[in-house]
Amino acid sequence: MTAEAPTNEVRDAEFKQRFAAVLADIQKTGAEDGEALGLIGHLANDLAKSLQQPNWSTAKKIITPQTYNDLLKIFEQRGNEYHREGKTKHAYAIQALALSLISATMRSDQQMAQGEIFLDAVIDRSVSVYQSLNPVKLN
Repeated sequence: MTAEAPTNEVRDAEFKQRFAAVLADIQKTGAEDGEALGLIGHLANDLAKSLQQPNWSTAKKIITPQTYNDLLKIFEQRGNEYHREGKTKHAYAIQALALSLISATMRSDQQMAQGEIFLDAVIDRSVSVYQSLNPVKLN
C-alpha cells in the first residue's frame, strides 16, 4: 500500500497553519530576538539588491516565475543545511522569506493576504534596520 499525495486543500491548510505559527512567532521574536530579525534583514536586503530593488516588498513584485522557483529551491536547500548545522536562526530567516514568497500566491484568501502584508512589513523593517547599520559606502 502506498501513501497518497496530499491534496491541494490539505497542503494549503498545512501551509496556512505553518504561516500563522510563524506570524505569531515573529511578533514575539521581534520584541525578543534582534539577531533573528537582523538575519532576516540581511538576507532580504541582499536578495533585494541582487534584483536592484530597495526592499523585499518591491523585489517580490518583480520576481519572475523562474526566479520564484529558483529561490524556493535555494531556500529549501540552504534552510535544510542550516537546520542540520544547528544554525536555527539562519534557517528561521530563510523560512520567513520563503513563507512570504509563497503567501503571495495565496492572496485570494483574505487572511493570507493580511498575513503577507504583516510579514512583508516586518521583513522590510528588518531590511531598513540592517541598511541603517550597514550603510553603503561610495568610493
